[in-house]
Amino acid sequence: MAPPATAAAFLAALRAEGVSVVEEGDWEHHNRNHKGPWGPVHGVMIHHTVTKGSARTVAICRDGYEGLPGPLCHGVITKKGRVHLVGYGRANHAGSGDADVLQAVIAERAPLPKPDRNTVDGNRHFYGFECENLGDGVDPWPDEQVEAIVRVGAALCRHHGWTVRSVIGHLHWQVGKVDPRGLDWSAVEARITERLRHKASWNPGARTYAVRSGDTLWSIAQRELGSGKRYTEIAELNELASDVLTPGQVLKLPAK
Repeated sequence: MAPPATAAAFLAALRAEGVSVVEEGDWEHHNRNHKGPWGPVHGVMIHHTVTKGSARTVAICRDGYEGLPGPLCHGVITKKGRVHLVGYGRANHAGSGDADVLQAVIAERAPLPKPDRNTVDGNRHFYGFECENLGDGVDPWPDEQVEAIVRVGAALCRHHGWTVRSVIGHLHWQVGKVDPRGLDWSAVEARITERLRHKASWNPGARTYAVRSGDTLWSIAQRELGSGKRYTEIAELNELASDVLTPGQVLKLPAK
């Protein structure tokens, strides 16, 4: 049995794994804990949203909709690979699922049995991440988004001492679900397994940038990442204590 990580530890685990995180409002205290227990946690569940547009997707997952109040997950993984934290604690994402599947996840046993009954409260036992995707099997899964899924899964496995067997899709849990449809799940599992062989800071193929005269964090973020507002990600990734840059200084860059 694993108690849920604190919100601070959850955030720290994601950042240590190199996840590009956006904190949405008072996410640490936005939850459904008044409706039922949260924990012990046994795994990470990945979903697709059946929505289009990052801002709209994040808003829906934070606030919910008629008949299903938010938060609908803990984090939203956008097409660009950014993880928007929208809640922490019990969230309306997993619903009821199969008891045999839960036992297999706890035992980290593969292959998982096929779910055939929805009898166990999954919102209590799983971290949940909704991925921006239409869920039609045609909408693509950009590599930036897949890499974020991999890092999120690895981060929480690393924190709890789990293996990749503790990361599942919604379709593995609940009868009638197909998400995350179109995602190559075996490739995701292989990439999580590989990440867990390395330190959290492992960053294969990472990009770097050599500072030139006149550069600022904002200008580098604008030119290299497409938005000056992402300068904070460069600062955090490089653990910069100030915004003073020196020509020739080499900076690590986050994923686009």
